Amino acid sequence: MYFNDIYRGKKVFLTGHTGFKGSWLLTWLHILGAEVKGFALAPRPEHKLFGYIRGETLCQSVFHDILDYQELESNILTFQPDFVFHLAAQPLVRYSYEHPLETFNVNVIGTANLLNALRKLSKPCVILVITTDKVYHNREWPYPYREEDQLGGYDPYSASKACAELVTSAYRDSYFNPLNYNFHFKSIVTVRAGNVIGGGDWAVDRIIPDLIRALENHEQVILRNPLAVRPWQHILEPLNAYLLLAQKLTKHPGAYHNEYNFGPYPTECLTVEQMVKHAIKIWRSGSYSIENGKDNPHEAGLLKLDISRATSDLRWRPVYTAFEAIEKTITWYQQFTEENALNLIEENIHGFMKQYEQATILEKNDR
Repeated sequence: MYFNDIYRGKKVFLTGHTGFKGSWLLTWLHILGAEVKGFALAPRPEHKLFGYIRGETLCQSVFHDILDYQELESNILTFQPDFVFHLAAQPLVRYSYEHPLETFNVNVIGTANLLNALRKLSKPCVILVITTDKVYHNREWPYPYREEDQLGGYDPYSASKACAELVTSAYRDSYFNPLNYNFHFKSIVTVRAGNVIGGGDWAVDRIIPDLIRALENHEQVILRNPLAVRPWQHILEPLNAYLLLAQKLTKHPGAYHNEYNFGPYPTECLTVEQMVKHAIKIWRSGSYSIENGKDNPHEAGLLKLDISRATSDLRWRPVYTAFEAIEKTITWYQQFTEENALNLIEENIHGFMKQYEQATILEKNDR
């Protein structure tokens, strides 16, 4: 069984479970037999996927604000989780320009609230704080960023996520130091991934949802930054990495680094225009135009991640090429109906894991 059945019957506290990424992870945890308690704001209009998969039947849902510390602490201590996956966030760059205080509050104070509440949990627990590839001080250089590179952030979203990394580091050093594991029994790691694509994302101002809306309405896709290079990856790649890392931390809590990048191989990075061209090819119709970007807020032009730490420490490997990730994503939307969303995700998970396990077996045989 996947991940040596480590999640079966275990309690998983999942923040942000109503979002795009959260809905996919919730489905996977349900397949793995975990008991999940989700903590998030009530689903917003763009969080259609949570409703389509009937997310409230897959977990115990608490619809509440992560900035309400007392409610968050009460739910954590009542539930007594074995694992915590912290996905709750304001995740949009352009939205952060318009709502910087909300972005900093949710992404920074929300993370601090979660970690502070976990100080009062007296049982062993593995905690993964999910941030983003945009936490690095982006110098627009061609070299992939390593985990020890300088943190930063031009826009409020990127800066808030870099701050969340610093908050996590401070709590880990001060209260959950790996050298004192036998005192606190907590393992905390931050994981950095970005430009995640997959079926069921209907957010505003993200390229895949904007692309799908345009294709479905027979409209041109508008590209703001066509030459921007991004590490596109299918959503199941980082989720697989999160689950694998958390599994390993249960057995060897002090054996792993404090931060990990998860992304495609650097050679698999594509420009926005290359990605859109391939998506249109898979859809079999559509066109795009390039917008004059003079009035657009700043967005990074070049971003790659160095994933050698993850491949070395965890024996983790990306499964799909960038073009395969795009194809899987576009095909999902083509096959989607409101009734079959859950089945589509489950089929995607099983297909992905079959390919991942085959690749792992081949790698072992080659050693």
